[in-house]
This record gives sequence, C-alpha cells and structure tokens, in this order.
Amino acid sequence: MESSSTTRRQATRQKLYEAAVTLIAEKGFSATTVDEIAERAGVAKGTVYYNFKSKTELFEELLRHGVGLLTASLRSAAEETAERGGTRVEALDAMIRAGLAFIDRYPAFTQLYVAELWRTNRAWQATLLVVRQEAVAVVEDVLREGVGNGELSEEIDIPLTAAALVGMVLVAALDWKAFQPERSMDDVHSALSLLLHGRVSGH
Repeated sequence: MESSSTTRRQATRQKLYEAAVTLIAEKGFSATTVDEIAERAGVAKGTVYYNFKSKTELFEELLRHGVGLLTASLRSAAEETAERGGTRVEALDAMIRAGLAFIDRYPAFTQLYVAELWRTNRAWQATLLVVRQEAVAVVEDVLREGVGNGELSEEIDIPLTAAALVGMVLVAALDWKAFQPERSMDDVHSALSLLLHGRVSGH
C-alpha cells in the first residue's frame, strides 16, 4: 500500500507536470519560469524545488512520465488484442487507436515531445532517446511476432517500420488537432488503418 504522503506527492507532481507542459507548449522552455509553473499549478515555488532539483529536471521527468504513459497505453492495446485472440495486425491497429487516444488526451505534451525530438544539445537529449526507444520497442515486439508467425513479410525492416508507425500516428494526430479538429477520432483512425493494411493503392 502506498502511504498518503506518497500519493500526495504524486498528485503534486502531476499538477506540476500539467502546469509545465501547458506553459512550455505556449511559451517555450527558456521563457517559462519556475514561478509561473508554481503559480499555474497552484503551489508554492518551494514545492517545485522540493519535488525537482531544477526546471531542467522537472522537464526531463515530465518527458519520462508522458512517454511512459504513451508506452503503457500501446502495450496495453497489444496485450488486450492478444488476450482476445486477435492477429498482430489487429494489435498494431489497436495501438494506432491507443496512440490517437493518448494524443487526444494530452495534445500539449505531444506537441512538446515532437518538437523536442528534433532539437539538439539539450540537457535531456539522452533521456528523450531512451524513452522514445521504449515506446518504439513495444511496436517492434508486435512486428517481430507478426514476422515470426508469417502474418507480416520477412522483408520488413522492423526498427524503421516501428519508428515510422509511431511517427505516423504522432504527426497525423498533431495535424488532426491543429488543422482538422472537426474530424472524429474514428475517422482519423480509419484513414491510418488503411495505410497500415496497405490499401492505399487500390489493388
């Protein structure tokens, strides 16, 4: 059982993550101050430093936390498909939907994560690469199983295909949120599902 102080600390960290992610998405990392994060979270400035040594550490933990949630939702989609006897392609389809649901729920975090992937010389670059690989590895596992059972072609490049699928979902979902918000998640999922099944060519 977790103690009430641990639960309270986790709730405080969650508030700080939410405040930080929205502020940084609005203003950028450098322009966001610890004072503003504390104010947005409704806590004292000292609370930020009690939980994190610095703004950089807060941001690094935010990336770890957010991508951890995405990884868990992808893994859960794959496991649920396997439990009901679904194919590996169905598992990938379920993961696309789980990714869209995550991005629908955390659009500011996703925007921030995608932007940070392309920056260099950041203090958290190593952390970002590790957590990105954790998310991509979940997709790689499903692709590997699909190749192993003959569902998917042995010719596919598993690491690159996994990265492409994750990238497709992230970028397509950001495009959806920014430029086509009137479309439903079902609609966006159907479009990406056609790509997954290779049915774009019409053959």
